[in-house]
Amino acid sequence: MSRRKVLVTGASRGIGRAIAHAFADHGDQVAVHFASSRPSAEETLRALPGAGHVLVDGDLGDPEAARAVVTAAVAGLGGIDVLVNNAAVAPGPENVHRIGEVSYADWQRIWRRMIDVDLLGAANVTFGVAGHLIERGAPGSIVNVGSRGAFRGEPDYPAYGAAKAALHAFGQSMALALAPHRIAVTSVAPGFVGTERQQPKLEGPEGAALAAQSPFGRVGTPEEVAAAVLYLSSPQAAWSSGAILDLNGASYLR
Repeated sequence: MSRRKVLVTGASRGIGRAIAHAFADHGDQVAVHFASSRPSAEETLRALPGAGHVLVDGDLGDPEAARAVVTAAVAGLGGIDVLVNNAAVAPGPENVHRIGEVSYADWQRIWRRMIDVDLLGAANVTFGVAGHLIERGAPGSIVNVGSRGAFRGEPDYPAYGAAKAALHAFGQSMALALAPHRIAVTSVAPGFVGTERQQPKLEGPEGAALAAQSPFGRVGTPEEVAAAVLYLSSPQAAWSSGAILDLNGASYLR
């Protein structure tokens, strides 16, 4: 089995860290991307099994930085076979923007930042990786990490829901555009996932209600998302190109 070269954006912690681990455990070589938290990214890198993994940094909200991330990953790994678009500005207390309860200035600022990173950042990295694969004449896989919120709505974070819905649509457009080049493109749509960032919520008054969203009575794990991404990136899953896989424990059905 050949060792693939994998770029995982937003891999310093949470779902991205679990995805990086899953590929490394599989024997693949990983570029761990981060935007701001170098110590967390270095912790991810140190824990990966195998050799040849690298760190790449850059704010994907900046188009030139997004291009540079791809260039650095190609140089560090010796190529890219798989791209996982995981980096995102996630919902949090600092970017709540429910309409009617936020200033116009904050509305503009939050919308721009989420669209720049969650959608355009992924699009720009995809452009670079797809161009690299096409130039090599090599098959490849791209997996986008979307969200359940793209389907059920995000009233407190409408920019996030809109960006993730657009990311799903972008992935389907790329599935059509890149299939002639033997590049498969899929997306996953996780529900609430129990990352370290979410632990205060899970351990607080909201915890029981969050677990009750699923008939399984719990939230998802980063490792469950990572397992799905690993499968969708495999050659055996190429016929899934264009698919959006729900990963929400039946908490939202469509």
